[in-house]
Amino acid sequence: MIRISDPHLRRIAAALFLAALLAVLWRSPAPAPTAFLIPAQKTGDGVPMPPQPGALPVAAATAGPSSLTQLADGRIAIAWLGGPDDDDSAAAIWLSTLGRDGWSPPSRALTREHVAAATFMHLNRLGRPVLHAEGGWLHLWVEALPLGAWAGGSIVHATSTDGGRSWGHIERLATSPLGGLGSGLGGSPLPLADGGIGLPGDLRLAGGTSTWLRLSATGTIDAKARLANEHANRQPAIAALDEHRALAIVRENAGESGRASLHTDNGGESWRSVPRTDLPNPDAPVALLRLNGGNLLLAGNPREGREALQLWTSGDDGKTWRPAGSVEAAADGGAEFAFPSLLQSRDGRIHLSYTWRRQAIRHAAFNEAWLNGGRP
Repeated sequence: MIRISDPHLRRIAAALFLAALLAVLWRSPAPAPTAFLIPAQKTGDGVPMPPQPGALPVAAATAGPSSLTQLADGRIAIAWLGGPDDDDSAAAIWLSTLGRDGWSPPSRALTREHVAAATFMHLNRLGRPVLHAEGGWLHLWVEALPLGAWAGGSIVHATSTDGGRSWGHIERLATSPLGGLGSGLGGSPLPLADGGIGLPGDLRLAGGTSTWLRLSATGTIDAKARLANEHANRQPAIAALDEHRALAIVRENAGESGRASLHTDNGGESWRSVPRTDLPNPDAPVALLRLNGGNLLLAGNPREGREALQLWTSGDDGKTWRPAGSVEAAADGGAEFAFPSLLQSRDGRIHLSYTWRRQAIRHAAFNEAWLNGGRP
C-alpha cells in the first residue's frame, strides 16, 4: 500500500479523486422523471349506452374482489377471488375473457398451494387480485395472506405470455421492511411513460397507510412512496390527471362524512392531502378512472353499507362530484354490491365489474355519452 505523508500531496490526491468522481457522475445518465402515460383513445359515439349488468359464469360458491384489463388482441380479461363458502383457504384466483361469444369458462389462474410452493411461504389464504396487460405480457398481483386480510400479507407477482393460460415467474415483492409482510393491494395499476407500471397498495400494520410502487416493465420495484394522511387509510384508487399529476381516493375508517383524497404533481414521487371530497361511505373500496374525454369516473357505495353501487363523475379533477347513475340497489339484508373495478377499452366503452352478494361477479358496459346524459 502506498502512503502519502505530505499533507499537500494528500490534498492534491483528494482533489483529483473528487474531480474524477464528479466526472463519472456528470457522464452518468440522470434517471428519467416519472410520468404517466396518457394514451389518445376513442371516446365512442354519441349514442347513449346504459349499463345492463350481467353475471359472469359461476366459478365457485363465493366471489370476492375482481380486476379488469384489456389484452393485446382486444379481449377483456377479468381476474377475481372465488372459493367454497365454508373454507377461505381453498379460494383461488379465477380468470375469464370476454370475446365475441361472451365470457369464456373460468379457469384457475393461481391457488394457495401454487403460490405457497413457488414462494416458500406459509399461507392461510389468497386475497385481492390485480390484473394488468401490457403488450404481450399479462401481469397478476395477488395478496398472499398468512393470517388474514386485516393484517395484510405479501404481494405476489406472476406473469403470463399466453393470455393467462399459464403463469410463471411467481415471486414476492419486497414492499415493506418485514420482507413484504403487512402489505395489501389497492386499485388498478397505471401505465407509465417509460414502460413501467404504477401499482397502488397499502401497509396495514400500525394503523395502515396507502402506498405507491413504481415498477419496471417486468414488475420489479424501482421506487416507493407513502400517501401520508392524518388518518389511517388503505386500498387507494388512483387516476392520472395528466402526465405528471394524479389523484388518489383512499378507504378511510375515521368516522368522517367524506373521503380522504391525495394529490401528486411529480408522477407519484410524493403525495399531499387535499380537501376532503363530498363522497360518503369512506370505509368501502372504490374504483377510479380517468375517462378518454378528460373527466373522472368513480364507482362505489353511496352511503353506509353496501346495498347500492353508484357512479359519480367529476370535471374539475375531483374537487366536486356529480351523481351519474345507480348501477344496482336492493334493500334486503343480503344485498351487497362491492369491490368495483373500472376499465375503458380501446373502443371507448367503459367496463365495470363488481361483487354481487358475495356469490358472483357481475359485469356492465356503458359509454361516456350515457354518463353525459346524451350530450357529446
